[in-house]
Formats: sequence, structure tokens, C-alpha cells
Amino acid sequence: MKRWFRSLLFLALAVSVLTVTVFADMGPKPQLTVKVVNPPEEPYYLDILAEGNYADNTNPFDGLEWSYSDEEIAALDQDLLKALRAAVPEGWHACTAEGSTGAPMWGDLYPNEKGLHIFGYMGVPKTYRILMVTKSGESWISEPYVRPSLQSSVKVDWAKKQAFAPPASMSYGLQFLSTLLPTLILEGALFLLMGFNKSKRNILIFLAANLITQVCLFLVLGVTILQRGLGFSYYMRFFPMELFILVSETWVYRRFFQEESKTWSTLYGIAANLLSAIAGWFLAEPVWRFIVSIS
Repeated sequence: MKRWFRSLLFLALAVSVLTVTVFADMGPKPQLTVKVVNPPEEPYYLDILAEGNYADNTNPFDGLEWSYSDEEIAALDQDLLKALRAAVPEGWHACTAEGSTGAPMWGDLYPNEKGLHIFGYMGVPKTYRILMVTKSGESWISEPYVRPSLQSSVKVDWAKKQAFAPPASMSYGLQFLSTLLPTLILEGALFLLMGFNKSKRNILIFLAANLITQVCLFLVLGVTILQRGLGFSYYMRFFPMELFILVSETWVYRRFFQEESKTWSTLYGIAANLLSAIAGWFLAEPVWRFIVSIS
């Protein structure tokens, strides 16, 4: 039993190393969504800050020109914009109001039609702070946060002067459960429908095989989708990884299931993994969107 456990882990590592890496500009881009609850009753601007003084940037992109048209820039409240820039602490710079760190980024100083401030593209910093300044001159700045995934969100409660950014562990935990639980339900239901012996040994083999392969799947695909988004890189890894799981689990069931024919166990391994692979394909995007919206 220990030998096939080691074999599964070895093959998973081999798949992850040999998987194709895509160009950096393909697929989803970094994004941070800020939602303000109990917002000020007066006009305000909100920006995200990145480490480093603005004057230290060697090739900055003007955030305003990337984010707004000439007409929109002319319509901005210049006094409020000036107050926001003046409130930026030493050692930081405002990504939209001043400029990004050498890579382009779009940002919403004021909330969009959905009431959200969205900052997106390559210049979104990994470590950031949130700065809010109102028309009357009141300001608030958050502590530093680190984006847990390629695209994430944070909630700001203006009344309490607090920001809440879910920990990275929540994103990774949800991603792992999003593949583990549907797989156990679908493959478990098929196990019962095909009339397999529900002995303790068979059930433990079923659970162990799925747990190990799901850990491998998470390390190869789950981490990829959180760090790079649901793009070409994810789908390039999807097919070889699912094939590896199908072959591995089918071999395990065929070799270790008690009181079952090898042919019937083989058919189950193939059918169960095709079923869970199809489900994983269609669930990938909505699950990722959900995790991004709450993480």
C-alpha cells in the first residue's frame, strides 16, 4: 500500500514540473476590488497605495491617464485629488492618483455604478494599503495587506475605520474543498450505484485514493488558479492532471478493491473520474469567481 502512495506523489510532482508555462500577458490579470460599507455622506476618493515614494519610480505610468479620459480627468475634484495626494504617507505612493510602479494599472477613485472601487492590470501591487479622503478633509489609511490570490477583494467599513481582508488560508482552503467535496459526492454515488461491496477496506481505499489525488490536484491546479487566475495555464495543466488521476485511481481500485472483478473496478475507475473531470471543468470558473468575490 505504501508503494502506490509514493508512486502517486512522485507522478504528481512530475506532472507539475513538465506542465507547459504560458506567456505572462496571457489570461487573467491582477485585480483588487474594494467595497465600502457605511460610506461617507459626502464625496470622497479612494486609492490603493504601493510601497516606495512616487519620486523613486524610474518609469512611472500616470494612473489618471490610464484610468480616465481627458474629459473625466478635467471633471475630477482637483481639491479632493490634491488632499488625497497630500495624505499619502512617507514611503508609499498612490497608484491611481500619482502613478503605478512602472506597470500600467486602472483604478476607480470614486465608486463605479456597482458601488465598487476596482483596481486592475499588471501594476496592482501585491502589498497594498487603502487610503480614503473626504471632501471635508477627513482621511483614513489602512494597515498593509497582501493580496492572497491573483484577484481578490477587501471590504472597508468607513464608520468603523476598519478594513477586512480574508486570510490567504481561507482562499486556499475553499479552493481545495471545491474540488474534494464534489468529487467525493459524485464518485461516491457512482460507487453505490454500481453495487460495490461497502466493506471498511473498500471505503478506506476509495477515500484514501481520492484524498491523495485531490491533494495532488490542488497543488498543481488549485494553486495555479489562485495565483494566476483561470487562464490558459490552468487548462494546459487540467488535461494531463486529470489523466494522471484517472490512471492512478483506476489502477488502485483494480488492484485493491475486495470481492470485485478487475473489469468492474476498471470500469468504475474510468467512469468515476470522467464524471468528476467533467464536473470540474464546468465548475472551475463559477467556483473561482466565488472565491475571488469573498477573498
